[in-house]
Amino acid sequence: MQLLDDALAALTRRLFPDAAERLAGREVFDAAETPVDAIVQAAETLPFMTGRRLVVVRRCQGLAARDADRLAAYVRAPNPTTCLLLLADEPLAASRERRQDHWLLAAVPAAAAVPLPAREGRSLEGWLRERAAAEGLALSEEAARLLVEWVGDDGASLLGEARKAALAAGTDNRTVGVREVTAVVGEHRLSDVFDLTRAVARRDVGTALRTLDRLLATEEPMRLLWLLAGDARAAWGVAHLRARGQTTEQIARALRRPPGAVEAIGRAVTGTPARVLAVRLRRCWEVERRLKSSADARAELAALVADLCAER
Repeated sequence: MQLLDDALAALTRRLFPDAAERLAGREVFDAAETPVDAIVQAAETLPFMTGRRLVVVRRCQGLAARDADRLAAYVRAPNPTTCLLLLADEPLAASRERRQDHWLLAAVPAAAAVPLPAREGRSLEGWLRERAAAEGLALSEEAARLLVEWVGDDGASLLGEARKAALAAGTDNRTVGVREVTAVVGEHRLSDVFDLTRAVARRDVGTALRTLDRLLATEEPMRLLWLLAGDARAAWGVAHLRARGQTTEQIARALRRPPGAVEAIGRAVTGTPARVLAVRLRRCWEVERRLKSSADARAELAALVADLCAER
């Protein structure tokens, strides 16, 4: 999530004005792969060659509830030379999707919890223009609107496409308008991407793999993964909420999708066990972790597409 990445970058610069200290003073963990004991041990470690340490835990919502007391004990008496930063890429407060507050909200003082603003529509377009301006890019209002319409609401993808649109007009170009966005993003590219998701939905593995191979020549692998994961998350969400007795309209509001799309997803997952839908979503998360660990994107995505198309 771009907002989290920007917040982390800003805090890192504040804690380590000297760029040479940032590598030595910062340690990053993934909650899905790291036990709380290891995180606390890292936070308790004294700094070496720097005045302080920054310990970052990404996707902290994945920390096991059984370790709540261990983390709470550290929070009550933290190491004064360490800043422990827990980053959650989903809301922790009770909601339609979450029956109760995440245990982290009780373990961490309320004053230490900083929610980042959710952006959509015009506010997302405004944020994109401001964020692009911070990198020296003059992004027009219409170009920002087209990017949001064609790319979606993921900040990292939007910013990446804005950068590519600028480069399309020349390495020294710093102005991005409708022409540049259309040249790089374009409706035809959007159509090609949806050819992939439609083939996966039909379980047509041959077409899906051929489409994936073609798309990887021009598309960012992570963007394709986000689209596949979004469909897997929506399928699981529709099945889960229907099992809880929610209506199509209620599900549409919860998932922020049109009722017609919810009905189509519901028809597509009819007869598919919930455990299978959960496995597909977890596979997407596994591939995301591997891509972020420099795994071969083409091989990982091809294996994922084959798994998503497979009958279970």
